Amino acid sequence: MGCSNCSTGGGTPGGCQNNGTCSSGGCNKLGVFDWLANMQLPVGQKTYDIVEVRFKNSRKAFYRNGKNLSLQVGDVVAVEASPGYDIGVISIVGELARIQVKKKVSNPKNLETPAIYRIATQEDIQKWMQSRELEKEVMYQSRTLAVNLNLDMKISDVEYQGDLTKATFYYTSDDRVDFRQLIKDMAEKFKIRVEMRQIGSRQEASRLGGIGSCGRELCCSTWLTDFRSVSTSAARYQQLSLNPQKLAGQCGKLKCCLNYELDSYLDALKAFPAAETKLYTEKGTSFHVKTDVFKRLMFFTQEGGEFIALTPERVKEIMEMNARKEKPASLKDFAKVDIVVVEPAYDNVVGQDSLNRFDNNFNKKKNKKPNRPNPNAPQAQVKSPKPTEIKSEKPTSASVEQGTNPQSTIQQGDKPAFKKKKRRKPPRRDGEPISQGPKTETNA
Repeated sequence: MGCSNCSTGGGTPGGCQNNGTCSSGGCNKLGVFDWLANMQLPVGQKTYDIVEVRFKNSRKAFYRNGKNLSLQVGDVVAVEASPGYDIGVISIVGELARIQVKKKVSNPKNLETPAIYRIATQEDIQKWMQSRELEKEVMYQSRTLAVNLNLDMKISDVEYQGDLTKATFYYTSDDRVDFRQLIKDMAEKFKIRVEMRQIGSRQEASRLGGIGSCGRELCCSTWLTDFRSVSTSAARYQQLSLNPQKLAGQCGKLKCCLNYELDSYLDALKAFPAAETKLYTEKGTSFHVKTDVFKRLMFFTQEGGEFIALTPERVKEIMEMNARKEKPASLKDFAKVDIVVVEPAYDNVVGQDSLNRFDNNFNKKKNKKPNRPNPNAPQAQVKSPKPTEIKSEKPTSASVEQGTNPQSTIQQGDKPAFKKKKRRKPPRRDGEPISQGPKTETNA
């Protein structure tokens, strides 16, 4: 994220270090998008001579370009300070600066703005970078001096002036602090002019930055500039539990985002009866428990402890009955009935409504390994492409002995189903005994 103004080589910005001084605009607090950058001015109209300059963290100020310098967003300039000069980065120029001046200044015509001296030279930038490197160590040493004097204060940030002649110490404290001896000790140790500036806890969180419970950067360090008071009534109107751990922000105060949707809730609650409403029935008195603004429901409970949801119109109807000294039998008669919407039944023949209809089409074909031959499996019979059939007209003795059908056909080239062919026995002669097995010799 290196830039041409403060890069020290190697692609590393020399002025960043999470201090908000890199002119590339990528890590700055309260960044501005110039949506009028591509707009051309009318013929004869001069460019607005006031520009906005950004310093460390969220500090910004307006300066006048009296020398008609060609300034662009991101340029490092030397501006007027008291005493000496300071170094800052241009954040807004042109017509957008005019809009910001009208927004932030009550009387722009009588605005006394300091002047811009020049575009910062390389020597000014090196001195500026040297001041940024000293701030962290000076802040730690100043905290040690404050602790030695038993001062009830917290020094949260230190900002050096661009010419290394002055330093501003930002601190937070609940009570008034007498830091006259502390200023003398700081001036003697650091050899600079010291300015002490007290800020609130919200301003401290704005300068330091951080991540909120929502997962985004803090609003006060990115776009929020005015800090309005936030009360616990804002949480009550939005039906939030009064839990200090959830309602407090990083500054320890109530979150500023509680005011964002407060007006919408107040407009919606105008159609609801008061929260202190009591409904009287024959079964007893019902008390209001909570209100669901989005569903337009009010929940009441009876002495038995059963929760009953009623619409604001139903609640007003029961209140009118109570005003006439009439009591309904039960709140269940006025309870909200959920309307069940029956979807039309149809058959999904084509399957176009299925969310998984494309799953099988894009499955990659797996490389299947060829099946290994099983040596124990019987071998298949191999047939000739065109076998010739030989029909036997007369039955043979072999067919009679084997019990085969004499009308069966035998194909040439077919292998027999048995492994060994039986030998045909010779015909038996007249008077010859029938052998029933192998002859065995017996001793007389």
